[in-house]
Amino acid sequence: MNFRWPITLLAGLLMTSAAAAQGSPKADDLSKGQQIASQVCAACHAADGNSTQAANPVLAGQHAEYTLKQLQNFRPQGGKPAERPNPVMAGMVASLSTDDMRNLAAYFETQKPKLRAARDPALVKVGQAIYRGGVLSRNVAACTACHGPDGAGVPAQFPRLAGQFSEYVAAQLRAFRSGERANDPNRTMRAVAEKLSDREIAAVSEYISGLR
Repeated sequence: MNFRWPITLLAGLLMTSAAAAQGSPKADDLSKGQQIASQVCAACHAADGNSTQAANPVLAGQHAEYTLKQLQNFRPQGGKPAERPNPVMAGMVASLSTDDMRNLAAYFETQKPKLRAARDPALVKVGQAIYRGGVLSRNVAACTACHGPDGAGVPAQFPRLAGQFSEYVAAQLRAFRSGERANDPNRTMRAVAEKLSDREIAAVSEYISGLR
């Protein structure tokens, strides 16, 4: 949501270390973050971060440090191209200051994510095995190593995955696998995704969607 550390899965949203984020959001600016969310983010992510569209990640409850890093990665820095290229998000963050991003990230962290349920029992069974035990034959460690058994993640290091849209998680894993997304320090997620088949990606994504 950094290897050769224990290997983990996504995300995305989304799925990289947030150690490079510049500072921590201030809780006393939540009202400003809420205003930005309502004016800039609501159309795709909903005002409270509980997106209703599978193509757009759920931001509610996501660690503020991770969200901040992703927002920063969508914008070119110092004449260099964006670490996470995305034309839509590039336009969204273009007018946001670093403080705006901090306030927005802090606001979304305080919002309660809505529960989601996995839909395919067969995929869930396969995904659970990968998430909890990895794929030892290909040196893919369990996702729990970094994202935790319940998908809660670790603030400032690994993103929350629990309840994320399975379609979004799968899309990000495929992007990491192809190299289209490469804002994972030390190639953490790319190293994982490169070793997973389409079915394994679908399975672990389905399992993640039902975590809570």
